[in-house]
Amino acid sequence: MRRNTNRGTIRRGRAVLSSAVVCAITAVLPGAASAEPADAGGVRQVGVERVSVAADGTQANDDSSDASIAPAGHRIVFSSYANNLSPGDTGRNEDVFVRELATGQNRQFRAYPLAPPMLSSDGEVVAFLGPRFNNMALYQYHLSMGWSMAYTCALRSCEAAMGANDRHQAFSVSFRHPETNQRIEVRKPDTGGLQTIDVIHNLAPVRPSISNDGTRLAYQDGGEQDVFLWDWAGNTAAGPIEGPGKAAELIQLSDDGSKVVYRSGADTYVHDTVSGTALPVPGVRGVAIDPTGRYLLHTPSGTTGPAPLTLRDLETGTDESVTDRPASAGIDAVSTGGRHIVFESVAEDIVPGDTNGKTDIFLRTLRGGN
Repeated sequence: MRRNTNRGTIRRGRAVLSSAVVCAITAVLPGAASAEPADAGGVRQVGVERVSVAADGTQANDDSSDASIAPAGHRIVFSSYANNLSPGDTGRNEDVFVRELATGQNRQFRAYPLAPPMLSSDGEVVAFLGPRFNNMALYQYHLSMGWSMAYTCALRSCEAAMGANDRHQAFSVSFRHPETNQRIEVRKPDTGGLQTIDVIHNLAPVRPSISNDGTRLAYQDGGEQDVFLWDWAGNTAAGPIEGPGKAAELIQLSDDGSKVVYRSGADTYVHDTVSGTALPVPGVRGVAIDPTGRYLLHTPSGTTGPAPLTLRDLETGTDESVTDRPASAGIDAVSTGGRHIVFESVAEDIVPGDTNGKTDIFLRTLRGGN
């Protein structure tokens, strides 16, 4: 799935679909990014690079955060307060940027995002939650075709997740006082219409996470600390998948819908949606899983802030270091096959020439290729 956005009170919700110009967009002319481990043919080499930079490699003059990467590893989206990442940007508001890794081109969306931005699984749609009049809306922009759309999702709070495109989405939506419930909704894979699949009787985070094809949804009842899995085939929600007597927090459903990652106590579990069994990954704090469900990004158990990041191959049980510096990452931080990982860090010794004293976005390439 692509990003169960949740900064404060955010995620997908219901409302009237309306056509709107989402935001002002500025394209940076292609150029070479600084410290980019790529050869002349654009093939990325194993290593780490800073990607929250202008097309000519200029360092960002303010903090960047909330990065995610398309499954194919060709685009990264992030938020930044910097005003020197695209030409003509003179503001100091938080905007959304999409970086084309092959060219170093940035696209800027003047967005006022209320949650981390997301990319669809095909990498073609960028979306972010933001204010719209007195409501919340999911703003979407198709990067190749050029259309834009604003979808008003809630009067109070909205959480959102995106699959392959704008027709594969899930929402949690609540309304203003005295409403104390929230609805879990998905777009029907066959018609694109909205369907309510559950009602949660509290306003705690739900963190909906949808599969690439929109046929599976994982979500949590944050008040009861339970994790559920909905399947389109039977139109049923099973769970709690962690079993009785266990408090759990949902991390992510893999894009292919095969694995659900959740944390319980000091451990992480990877639930197989076909067999119904869970693989325990003891002593680690799961952060994200790659689109195939094979590679788990994690930090040491018990960490609540920036910490070293490690990628585990769940089939072989082997670990690879992503960074040994204090860092943070969100879901959708790992590309298919665990080849690329995006993360943020204020550390100044990850790449040469980092002197801006700001939180930057970095890309770690563990296996070379386009």
